[in-house]
Amino acid sequence: MVPEPDSTNLVNAAQFESGTPRENESGRNQHPGLRVTLVMKVRLLVPALLLLAACKSVGTGSEAKPDGTSSTGATAGTVARRAVGADPGHVGAGTKLEARPGNELAAFAGGCFWGVEDTFRQVPGVVATAVGYVGGRTTNPSYEAVCTHTTGHAEAVLVEFDPTTITYDQLLVVFFKNHDPTTMNRQGPDIGDQYRSEVFTFSDRQAASARAVLAAEEKERAKKVVTRVSSIPQFWRAEEYHQQYDEKTGTHSCPLPKGLPKGA
Repeated sequence: MVPEPDSTNLVNAAQFESGTPRENESGRNQHPGLRVTLVMKVRLLVPALLLLAACKSVGTGSEAKPDGTSSTGATAGTVARRAVGADPGHVGAGTKLEARPGNELAAFAGGCFWGVEDTFRQVPGVVATAVGYVGGRTTNPSYEAVCTHTTGHAEAVLVEFDPTTITYDQLLVVFFKNHDPTTMNRQGPDIGDQYRSEVFTFSDRQAASARAVLAAEEKERAKKVVTRVSSIPQFWRAEEYHQQYDEKTGTHSCPLPKGLPKGA
């Protein structure tokens, strides 16, 4: 489970609901001992099913537009998604990344990139995002190849932002508060090196900031933070169906957004 952030520093970004599984009746006419065993197994399975349901099936009422930007409409009990671009740094298949005039780039890996991207798209000052694969040993990786855990790539989110609206340090706070940076190669039910916690930096200044915020986070949590800080290598844009996935499907994926720090 992702630890709850300090409520004094966060404001709610969304509310989540999950359904309750139906009662299992498979052992109704079985031998009493077998029925007890089946019930025990079901009880052990329910928490895992609830976690997966929470990660993949929470509706938001938003829709994707043909141009890739998000709808700002919202239903009762939800927070409207912001309209954000989908072409940060003119991203491509390992191509050179270059922010638009006045903007800067950042990249983060913190679990399944569906949920991480959706979180950053709600941050004022973020002007574009895309998901992709970073930090591996192969070129032009596919999702299927990355899922074998043999390529070394992390699922990551490329962010283009306006530094006059939000600072890089503030983006780092959003990153650390919206996933669990103390679990190695795991976020919730997602396990493997592609789900590792890592900050990919574009300059020495960003690297210094990342290490400083990491140290502060570790001190606050009083627990070892396993997040890596690495210089950005080639960024391989993921398949189109992964881009802005939560907006297109009206869901929230793991890691579930826990809120945005005040001032972000």
